[in-house]
Amino acid sequence: MSAVSELRITLAGAARVVAGGTTYGEALEADGRSVVAARAGGELKDLAAPVAEGDVIEPVPADSPDGRAIIRHSTAHVMAQAVQEIFPEARLGIGPPVENGFYYDFDVKNPFTPDDLKRIEKRMREIVKQGQLFSRRPVSDDEAAGELAAEPYKLELIGLKGGAADEESVEVGGAELTIYDNLDPKTGELCWKDLCRGPHVPTTRSIPAFKLMRTGGAYWRGSEKNPQLQRIYGTAWESREKQDEYLHLLVEAEKRDHRKLGAELDLFSFPDELGSGLPVFHPKGGVIRRVMEDYSRKRHEEAGYSFVNTPHITKSKLYEISGHLDWYKDGMFPAMELEGAEYYLKPMNCPMHNLIFRSRGRSYRELPLRLFEFGTVYRYEKSGVIHGLTRVRGMTQDDAHIYCTHEQMRDELKSLLRFVLDLLRDYGLDDFYLELSTKDPEKFVGPDEVWEEATETLREVAESENLELVLDPGGAAFYGPKISVQARDAIGRTWQMSTIQLDFNLPELFELEYQAADGTRQRPVKIHRALFGSIERFFGVLVEHYAGAFPPWLAPVQVVGIPIAEAHVSYLQDVAKKARERGIRIEVDASDDRMQKKIRNAQKSKVPFMLLAGDEDIAGGAVSFRFRNGEQKNGVPVDEAIAEIVDAIERRLQV
Repeated sequence: MSAVSELRITLAGAARVVAGGTTYGEALEADGRSVVAARAGGELKDLAAPVAEGDVIEPVPADSPDGRAIIRHSTAHVMAQAVQEIFPEARLGIGPPVENGFYYDFDVKNPFTPDDLKRIEKRMREIVKQGQLFSRRPVSDDEAAGELAAEPYKLELIGLKGGAADEESVEVGGAELTIYDNLDPKTGELCWKDLCRGPHVPTTRSIPAFKLMRTGGAYWRGSEKNPQLQRIYGTAWESREKQDEYLHLLVEAEKRDHRKLGAELDLFSFPDELGSGLPVFHPKGGVIRRVMEDYSRKRHEEAGYSFVNTPHITKSKLYEISGHLDWYKDGMFPAMELEGAEYYLKPMNCPMHNLIFRSRGRSYRELPLRLFEFGTVYRYEKSGVIHGLTRVRGMTQDDAHIYCTHEQMRDELKSLLRFVLDLLRDYGLDDFYLELSTKDPEKFVGPDEVWEEATETLREVAESENLELVLDPGGAAFYGPKISVQARDAIGRTWQMSTIQLDFNLPELFELEYQAADGTRQRPVKIHRALFGSIERFFGVLVEHYAGAFPPWLAPVQVVGIPIAEAHVSYLQDVAKKARERGIRIEVDASDDRMQKKIRNAQKSKVPFMLLAGDEDIAGGAVSFRFRNGEQKNGVPVDEAIAEIVDAIERRLQV
């Protein structure tokens, strides 16, 4: 068959005719640095690949999410090449791009050391400078088996060793197997190769900035039954400036790490005797938690919620009805055998709230019925993902379930989303976007038309807030789609906060009914809503958002009284008594430390206000009013100082 002399393509919305054999890079006039790949027919393509008839072609910029992922994937290959050159016995696992970076797993005799990382990174820079070409070639199963005979993990991934192909692998996929060769740009000789679906940047010189970060152990394919490999993590970016920004963010994030601050500020701990992911809150942490909960209770009361309480454990029957034992069993603690029945620690509160709704006949006049609970649940998270307070095994959710009529559904969702956003703002978070999670095509209950209506309703509600809306295909729970509120913290990191789920299916499974105005029995619509998500996780997020310097209304100690000398202690104790009568959390530092050390101790504890007193203050019935940032006002009358503190607390000022 003769080669096609001309091809019709669409570029930048305009039809074009190009010569046969034109590559995507040539069509886009891409330099391989600002544009690192192409998209055609929704698929990512190497710039060196030839265009096809009818292609609608778009550039993939280096600073786009896909562009960064490609740069990071290519950097992972460069790292793997460097590792195998330095450690020829190293066998390859997988090496995907991940958020903000990449990793690669290796089977090596000994764990990598910091000196090893320096050697690997040095060799990587040499490979990048060399400008090796990434060249894609399809291979058959037999060819792959021959070329990868020394790579047992790669063979396992594609089903040529130990079973069927792993369809979830990030390295391979689709009907065609491909290998990427790294070629010497001068001689064309093979430098290294890896099984991969790509795409990649054109040459290693298209990798502008990278850094190896750390190493760790990782079980092959995430199973503790498999060998433990050594994982090297790195980061890569489209420019040195962007990488420097990210590394600066990491330094700032380390300063804000809630695990470190939790210990320094005596807020919480994770005793080994309790087990992984099971925190205890110390008195100061308990104060913050109580204030968080009390304010939330107050706002929920004002919004017409009814408070309920449910047990921590239940017979298996409840979760058989709800479907959790079918869809969520791996995330639940194992069953306990008691009196001939299986009992489970509850992973969710919602089925129990259904029983409350069903406990007696319900009328449309009671709807919407808003049930709210600070309900503690237990989830068997794998040890590798547990992380301080933000990923635990025992957590308390501020869980609400709203039962309403179909006609009330939209207005209820709109007011609920506004309630959620306003309450999060009260806690100091105000930079949001929304994520809409849609049906998992494999894991769901209920008919398609119900899912379609629920999804479109949530989309309409989300768009009404005029916030950015991002789609999360397949991310819904098995019983309904959801909106997730994503909040950015003080240093720009994104945290998933509140979730709102629309559920037509659990009311059906539990046969929930209410009597409508016309006397008929109807199914209610159910809305699931967790505002904090979990108190533990929200607590950890706030610690990092505020870097431990909580606003006065949340601070465990709002004021420290600091006497200039021992003779001034009793005066400040009288001041403290007055302050406590106004609801202020105040301590007087009567230790033997010098005044300057007492001030440093209060600053280190991130206390919002200090009241200092000496002879002149006592004579004038005043205090020196010192703020956390070091500013100070002298000679402030005691009542005036207390009034200012009360005002800051009541107005939830960020001082």
